[in-house]
Amino acid sequence: MVALCTAGFIGLFSETALNIALSDLMKTFELSAATAQWLTTGYLLTLGILVPVSGLLLQWFTTRQLFISALAFAIAGTLLGALSFSFELLMVSRVLQAIGTGLLLPLMFNTILIIFPPHKRGAAMGIVGLVIMFAPAAGPMLAGLMIEFLSWHYIFWFSLPLLILSLFCGIRYMQNVSAITKPGIDLLSIALSTAGFGGIVFGFSHAGESGGWSSMLVIVSIAVGAVSLVLFCLRQNVMKQPMLNLRVFQYPMFTVGLVMVFLCFMVILSSMLVLPLFLQNAMAMSAMTAGLVLLPGGVLNGILSPIVGVLFDKFGPRWLVIPGLALIAVVLWFFSGVTVASSVGLIIVLHCCLMLGISFVMMPSQTNGLNQLPKQLYPDGTAIMNTLQQIAGAIGTAVSVSVLSKGVDSYMSRSAAPTNPHEAAIAFSNGSQNAFVFAMLVAVIGFAIALFIRRVKVAKGAEAARSMH
Repeated sequence: MVALCTAGFIGLFSETALNIALSDLMKTFELSAATAQWLTTGYLLTLGILVPVSGLLLQWFTTRQLFISALAFAIAGTLLGALSFSFELLMVSRVLQAIGTGLLLPLMFNTILIIFPPHKRGAAMGIVGLVIMFAPAAGPMLAGLMIEFLSWHYIFWFSLPLLILSLFCGIRYMQNVSAITKPGIDLLSIALSTAGFGGIVFGFSHAGESGGWSSMLVIVSIAVGAVSLVLFCLRQNVMKQPMLNLRVFQYPMFTVGLVMVFLCFMVILSSMLVLPLFLQNAMAMSAMTAGLVLLPGGVLNGILSPIVGVLFDKFGPRWLVIPGLALIAVVLWFFSGVTVASSVGLIIVLHCCLMLGISFVMMPSQTNGLNQLPKQLYPDGTAIMNTLQQIAGAIGTAVSVSVLSKGVDSYMSRSAAPTNPHEAAIAFSNGSQNAFVFAMLVAVIGFAIALFIRRVKVAKGAEAARSMH
């Protein structure tokens, strides 16, 4: 658990930490914003392509083999990033880091499902929730401090010793817990999966960066991705040994949990993108100050995750998920009214309440859904859930950036003094309000679906015997 959680923390920390350094990197390497954004898009794209294949890898390689391989890629990418002197080297380092994270996340969930019986999984997943939620929240703040007092290279130097420690810990203590079945490898399924998930992640990411949904590249990417995914699903249904077993969708609580996680991730990543931009562009905060404003919410979420895990074991998901989504929707409604005159204290309180609601939704939905699956479907369930999180992130950020940009443009087109910096700040505030309305609508849809969630009943004795066997 220590090895998996430490490595998982750094993997998810890496996903957001470099975002706050993009401005510095654009100056250092003389890049355009669209080119610099590939450091994030490339990372997400690699995850979107690799994670679906992880269900197959989990059945071909041992726990130790996959863990050591994941850490080797992550360490190589982090060291290369720390030593990078060009954009090309930094791009390669990001892809290597993403390969490490893409192998590690499904392995972490699959291992926990195997080694913990259902009545103890809530507490275990609560610890993982601390990692999953606190790492992306802490990324911008820690990166802001490093950029302020050192340089962007130290984002990588910070991660390197923790990854090495995790590797040694894993080599010493990691056991092989998964069953190796070595199903057949279908190259057409891999090609369709790569084109499908990769095309959708790339299309939405590019739309978010450029702000244009009419771009032919965006339309073609999403269309190719959608058609490839349909063909991929049809192929899996007719194969005797599918690459990704879609029978997981026959379990209703898994499907409900998957939708909850998908919608919640859209809210998380869209809010985590819009809120720092609002603080820096509308309220004129520095990157470090904006990171500090968001820190209490991230810390609160990290503290609450293990507590929510224990509550889930005791009460089940219903009394956590439904109130959590109601709170998220109300908080986002308040966020849709923030302006340049709003107090910093109000922003901190609202962000803390948002993180409170998210902690009540993510882990209980995920754990309850995976609990309903039989053991042989754990690799497929974790692969699908982690893949759709990446797609949710791409869609959430793309739509929120597009809504924000249109709000800014709409206000500036009506402004009597468009060159006035104060008008620009108000315009950005107006665009941010629209983006928060979009996130609120997603939360309301989630609330309606959450009304159908039920606790999965699993016999403790039977599961324990099966785990021992």
